[in-house]
Amino acid sequence: MKIKSKTKKIIVLSVMVALLIATGVLNFVLNDKLNSTSQISGSGNTDDVTQTFFAAARSDRDATRESEFLYLDAIMNSDSSTESAKKTAQEQKLALVERMEKELALETLIKGKGFDDVIVTIGDKGVSIVVGSEELTVEQANQILSVVVSETTFKATEVNVIPYN
Repeated sequence: MKIKSKTKKIIVLSVMVALLIATGVLNFVLNDKLNSTSQISGSGNTDDVTQTFFAAARSDRDATRESEFLYLDAIMNSDSSTESAKKTAQEQKLALVERMEKELALETLIKGKGFDDVIVTIGDKGVSIVVGSEELTVEQANQILSVVVSETTFKATEVNVIPYN
């Protein structure tokens, strides 16, 4: 028995419509179930918010650094830049790389002290550290301070430790 071409098209189209409807219903049901479980667990999981904060901070820092690198590369590769401008840009780029390496090393060392997440930002006048902990004891703050002072040239008064809650 041979099925007519027009009948084949109608069957294929009907199956596609049925699949589209099934997909819509499944999407609605799963979203409804997801929303109900998130409402049961509370207004928001603080771990998720903390992870989002640290991920966003790292992403912002990386984006800023990338634009700084592009800016310095543009100066170094420009034919209209003077030799002193090129040299200054190269020195700034090397200083930025060194700063990034120190930040990463400090983050790793502080995480090694038992903290879940850490963001370290080194500036010209000091170091800021955001730690994924609601509260810090004096002992924990001193551990972080000890790491920073031993690994950098900054004094204890130039280090700012901030608990993220």
